[in-house]
Order: sequence, then C-alpha cells, then structure tokens
Amino acid sequence: MASAEHTADRAADELAGRPFFGKPFAWLAFALALVAVPLVGYMVRAGLVWNRMHPAINAMLNGTSTVFLLAGWLAIRRRQIAFHRACMVSAFAASSVFLASYLARFAISGTHRYPGAGWDKTLYLIILFSHMLLAVIVLPMVLRSLWLGYKGRYAEHRRLARWTWPIWMYVSTTGVLVYLLLYQLGPALH
Repeated sequence: MASAEHTADRAADELAGRPFFGKPFAWLAFALALVAVPLVGYMVRAGLVWNRMHPAINAMLNGTSTVFLLAGWLAIRRRQIAFHRACMVSAFAASSVFLASYLARFAISGTHRYPGAGWDKTLYLIILFSHMLLAVIVLPMVLRSLWLGYKGRYAEHRRLARWTWPIWMYVSTTGVLVYLLLYQLGPALH
C-alpha cells in the first residue's frame, strides 16, 4: 500500500511541477472564462443594450464568487491551503468587482421595480431583502476573515469563517437568483 501512495505522491509532484496542469486554481479560472466569455459574446451578438447586459454581467460576477466559495470550501476540507487561499481571495475579488459594478449601475439607472404583483413578487421581495440585509452584515465579516487568515491567526479565522462562509455563500447565490427573478422570470410571467 505504501508503494501505491508513494507512486501517487510522486505523480502529483511531477504534475504540480508542470506550469499549468498542476494548478487547480488555473483550471478553475480557465473554466469560468470558458463559460463567461461566450455568454457575454452571445449578449453582444443578440443586440442587448447595456442596461440589459450589465445586470447579467453582475449576475455572472455573483455566480463566479459562488463557484470560488464552493471550491475554497472543498479545498480547505482537503487541507489544500494554497488552493483555498487563492479561491477565497478570488471570491472576494469577484464580489468586490460586483459591488463596484452594481453601485455604478444603481447610480446610473436607479432601482428596477419587479414587473408583477403576485406570489412571484412576494418571493422576489423576501429573497431580495434577505440578500440585501445579509450582504451588509457579511462585508465586515469577510474582511475580518480574510485579514485573520492573512495574519496567520488560523484559530480565530476558523471560528469566524464558520459563520462568514454560509452567509457569503447565501448572498452570492441569491444575487444570481435576484437577477433571474427580476430580469427573467418576472417579465416572462407578466
């Protein structure tokens, strides 16, 4: 059994020494680009105007953050510290770009009202308000969690991350859901 483990470790070391193939973060970023670039290209070719394309790009940024959060969580469960760190910093970067982009969109075009008045609007408002409230709450938690990890204060980091990660995951996931409800489901139903 030790021989099989030694062979697997040696193969992993050889793979890790290769420039791209031994880097799971590079593969994850590459996969996200393979999804995002064609979607943006499709929107441009479909003739979407910027005020319709911008919310979709914001949803992609939230989705990207969600993917990095999930990958980071799986990495830390496997004790892949460097991969975890890269994923969590990338989730923060995607969330930060989203926030800046969302604030710019809000400053330019204001709020967008849900187009209906039925059960779907009630569902939308529940998700939206929980998303907004938790987004405000999670921001300082994310900053503190990242800072504790950066400073090597791992026990404190773990204690806070147990609360931060699920809230952040909820906020990122519901960000995509809010987009789908406001820009896709709502107009389709009404």
